[in-house]
Amino acid sequence: MFALRTGQDDRAGARFAGVGPVAALRERMVLPKWLRRPARLLKRLNDGEIAPPPYAATMLTVGFFAITGVYGAYVGGRMPDYAQAVTARTGFAVDEVRVIGHQHTSEIDILDQLGLDGWTSLIGFNAETARERVASLPWVEVASVRKVYPDEIEVQIKEREPFAIWQRGSELSVIEENGRVIAPFAGGALSGLPQVIGLGADRDAAGFIAKMAKHPEVASRVRAYVRVAERRWDLKLNNGMTVKLPEYGEEEAIVSLIAFDKQGGLLSRDVSAVDMRIPDRLVLQLTPDAMERRTAELDAQAKARKKAGKRT
Repeated sequence: MFALRTGQDDRAGARFAGVGPVAALRERMVLPKWLRRPARLLKRLNDGEIAPPPYAATMLTVGFFAITGVYGAYVGGRMPDYAQAVTARTGFAVDEVRVIGHQHTSEIDILDQLGLDGWTSLIGFNAETARERVASLPWVEVASVRKVYPDEIEVQIKEREPFAIWQRGSELSVIEENGRVIAPFAGGALSGLPQVIGLGADRDAAGFIAKMAKHPEVASRVRAYVRVAERRWDLKLNNGMTVKLPEYGEEEAIVSLIAFDKQGGLLSRDVSAVDMRIPDRLVLQLTPDAMERRTAELDAQAKARKKAGKRT
């Protein structure tokens, strides 16, 4: 028994005699499948069966420093900037911005909100963040920002609808029909909008202007609608006349005003104010020139009566 075991041990020793430790290890274990191909490649390189390509050492060095740089950018939080720089220089730099649907919004303001610079990459550009910034502009109601590869950004907006110019003190603002302020009034094409003045005019203007639209004979002459004490309206006409409407029954008062104008041309006379606040009564205030002429007429009539009395 002892001799037999010894013989077996001798044969095992003969089997591994002259074999290196790596080879012996390979004989005794089986590598996982994913390591077999790299192991065979390393063995062939070690045995000289595969010759390394020219400048392999240089390429490995460059690759090592590139990986080190990428890792450093990742650790330092500069990976987005690194990706932007690389992709921008490989043909994906934003070269064109197309804006659709803007009328009152400046293209310069839109470009500022996009946050572009000379080397912004379309790949790293965050379209949703840019859309939120564009949507925050005063005139913009809805915005969409789309990337069009390889180098274009498309911005499409829907603007708010201007309804009137609201005056509070010396401040002028463009408002929507619901009274929401859009932006400060800057003149230009919006000058033709209705002007509403006073506290509460922004909130109540839409309903009242809708009533006035039924009476174009007066509405076409109105320069401004003035909200008085948040209770009633005054009409400022183009010729400088003021029509003071009552708190209740404003439409009936307007109908009466139209009738008076048809009968005697009231809205074209030298009258500075028409007061309709008292039911069943119309109070007229003459302009300074008309008042002077009226005073002169009354004086002339008084003198004429005086002379007539002396003769008798």
